[in-house]
Amino acid sequence: MQTFRSEIENPIVEKDIIELARKIELFNNGKIDEEKFRSLRLARGVYGQRQEGVQMIRIKIPYGKLKSNQLRRISEVSDEYSRGRLHITTRQDIQIHYVDLNRTPELWAELEKDEVTVREACGNVVRNVTASETAGIDVNEPFDVSPYADAIFKFFLRNPICQEMGRKFKVSFSSTDEDTGLSYLHDIGYIAKVKDGVRGFKVMVAGGLGSQPRHADVLYDFVETDKIIPIMEGVLRVFDRFGERKSRAKARMKFLVKDIGLEAFRALIDEEQKAIEFKSVAIDADAYVPSKPVSVEAPQVDIKDQAAFDLWKSTNLIPQKQEGYVAIGIKVLLGDFYTDKARLLADLIDKYAAGEVRLTLRQNIVIPFVKEDLVPFFYTELEKLGFVEAGYNKAVDITACPGTDTCNLGIASSTGIADELERVIKAEYPQYLKNDDVVIKISGCMNACGQHNMANIGFQGMSVRTPDKLVAPALQVLLGGGNLGDGNATFADKVVKVPSKRGPEALRRILNDFEANANGKKFVEYYKETGDRYFYDLLNDLQDVSNLTPEDFIDWGTQEEYVKEIGVGECAGVVIDLIATLFLESEEKIDNAKESFDNKVYSGAIYYAYQSLVNSAKALLLADNAKTNTHAGIIKDFDELFVASGKINLGVSFSDLIYQINKFAPTEEFATKYIENANEFLQKVRAFRNSETVAV
Repeated sequence: MQTFRSEIENPIVEKDIIELARKIELFNNGKIDEEKFRSLRLARGVYGQRQEGVQMIRIKIPYGKLKSNQLRRISEVSDEYSRGRLHITTRQDIQIHYVDLNRTPELWAELEKDEVTVREACGNVVRNVTASETAGIDVNEPFDVSPYADAIFKFFLRNPICQEMGRKFKVSFSSTDEDTGLSYLHDIGYIAKVKDGVRGFKVMVAGGLGSQPRHADVLYDFVETDKIIPIMEGVLRVFDRFGERKSRAKARMKFLVKDIGLEAFRALIDEEQKAIEFKSVAIDADAYVPSKPVSVEAPQVDIKDQAAFDLWKSTNLIPQKQEGYVAIGIKVLLGDFYTDKARLLADLIDKYAAGEVRLTLRQNIVIPFVKEDLVPFFYTELEKLGFVEAGYNKAVDITACPGTDTCNLGIASSTGIADELERVIKAEYPQYLKNDDVVIKISGCMNACGQHNMANIGFQGMSVRTPDKLVAPALQVLLGGGNLGDGNATFADKVVKVPSKRGPEALRRILNDFEANANGKKFVEYYKETGDRYFYDLLNDLQDVSNLTPEDFIDWGTQEEYVKEIGVGECAGVVIDLIATLFLESEEKIDNAKESFDNKVYSGAIYYAYQSLVNSAKALLLADNAKTNTHAGIIKDFDELFVASGKINLGVSFSDLIYQINKFAPTEEFATKYIENANEFLQKVRAFRNSETVAV
């Protein structure tokens, strides 16, 4: 631990890293249960992978903006602690794999030297705040959403209200009504608007993908920018209290809003506002410092293949609202690239652009602020890196999660089939190199990290059993999803399930039919007219598993016969329900409350005390074999089983005691009283537990 302590300037970060190192040591010595330790490391970006004994590290890149020095730092870390490969995710993060758990604290410390964090990149927390990759340069944007995404990221990082929720929470910002930030599938999504000359956002809430995709509701048609943080805090506090915690399958916010209804949810948010410290949080957009382009003369270059250059220009250049500049889209196959290329790219953008890149939701890279006369030079330099493949954000640009390569939940290969489908399109459908209407996405399981169920054409990894009980890799084919703009979208229908090796033939039939019959319509429109039954009939014979060949039992990207292996998913690891551990956690939360109080952060102190109260009550309920599905349920059941029965005397109901949190403003006086309440409650329930244990 001493090796990195003195090198970290931020004391909060230093404390975080030292705490991770301490917990790893306790875990290695058998003093922390594996499940309990999992929740802690996940919130620090440390994620178990399919291969035993190594971890995937997820690095948080807020709204996808990555400076050249940060790209170099991540490359150094990947070389030292991993295998020199970087993976761009569909949430604008970077992942590195095969990392030794014991080295993760020092890895984190190295990243922080250039203000790169892994904090809350995984786990039951607010995940990376994503945004349109063209924010700040988009020709159609009413204003740059970057300052607002940055403010949300900073406000909720390490915020006590969102450290131990029932499940993960995802946020997005869209620059324009095209909704390129995909607000409709997020827990909360903001779409930039201007009303009567005033900046604001349309607010979408409770969307999600997974096995049961849900279209987000419109929470507010328009709110001014100073309200976006208070609104999100209210949403998080309500989700934390009423969201499911026992069943992971029902623990996302989309299920809470579906169960109680949007109006009831909105009423709870409004009720929560009186307990929120800041009713208005002004975000000074002018204080946000965007990257500035350099001014250089364009070097003379010789374009060897003019046709290839012209094709690339037609598919990979993005107009900018800044006159004289364009952005360059780099198509990164499956989001994977290596540190040698990353360093050369960092050098290039430092010298000839604005010293930054943007990571995109389709696992690509955008270089903003390239002078128009530098485009030929950039092409020749990027060609040396293998970064000039045509078709950025076009049909040939397929999104895929890592699937069975590294993920515990992967059922069938997503990267292997993605590679093959791209090959098919390039060879047989070259016109789709320029087609940005057809969007193809692939996930290795139902969790939809590859966003397959919002694609025009989606594939989900599965398995299929033959009549004689043999198991082969398979793909669920989904059709008809699409982004319609301004928070509106359709999700794809499940049409057929085919053995994986027939995936390319399924794609051929779909594209051939679309080419022959769509008559210029967009794919979403054409599918809506024809319907799922039409495509079922078109593809149905591919479902027959009575005639499989030996090749059908070998998944894409491998030479070995398929074996279905699914591990324990860690997309939002749960905390183990051990009574003694919960009491210890309650103590820790009271200590955190006192620390926040001493720093005059009274709202944080109050929320830590609230968490301690819930934790302590949960411990007794678990000892009594009672359900602990939600915070609200814990509060209600504790009153019924322990207070109303007379087993524990609080002088008031537990509900009255704990729900002071949304009745009073976060003042110094209330914080003092509430922390005392939490401490006294812990002592009472602990004494009761001890007496019960002794009696037994």
